[in-house]
Amino acid sequence: MTQKLPIFPLQLVVFPGEQLNLHIFEPKYRELIADVEAEGITFCVPTVFEGRVLPIATEVQLTKVVNRYPTGESDISTLGKKIYFLEQHERNMPGKGYAGAHCRELVADFDEDLQLNRQIVKLTREIYQDLRIDKVISDAENGFRTYDIGHYVGLKVEQEYELLTLLDAKDRQHFLLNHLHNIHPELKEGQKIQDRARLNGHFKHLTPPEW
Repeated sequence: MTQKLPIFPLQLVVFPGEQLNLHIFEPKYRELIADVEAEGITFCVPTVFEGRVLPIATEVQLTKVVNRYPTGESDISTLGKKIYFLEQHERNMPGKGYAGAHCRELVADFDEDLQLNRQIVKLTREIYQDLRIDKVISDAENGFRTYDIGHYVGLKVEQEYELLTLLDAKDRQHFLLNHLHNIHPELKEGQKIQDRARLNGHFKHLTPPEW
């Protein structure tokens, strides 16, 4: 069974449970956010990679309009929810300037193995310590999920997308463990981790790509 949802394609990956802050300035997406506010609907953020809209996307829910500007632009906070497969998308929903898609829900397994998460947390904290990154990672026993560090361990966009596609909990855990074991903090991966950690929570001013 599918449902039709607006889509906001971006050159990034959104994970379930992630807070995504965006600066909205393009007219068609200002229209989208106005409809989201007025109708209480959600929308999907699919990843655009090398000019293609990839088929697995994350539904996001508007949680707050943080700032409104006289120009009509705004800063918004959203929360990642469910994962969907985009079976078909169109450049304009009927009567709208923004795109839409027929979306089929994919059920992610959140029953992560505690021992594997302890290993992931331990390795991540060791890497952060080596890089002098002051970022708090929850204990494995206190709500940690693999998605929590998806943006903060030096993964490339295509690797983040691969992590999103892994619906089985242990597949995600082994994917991250393999990556963490192969990180070299003194090389470019370390700089990327530092850069991403500093940007946590800021409002992303992204120009949606052509697709």
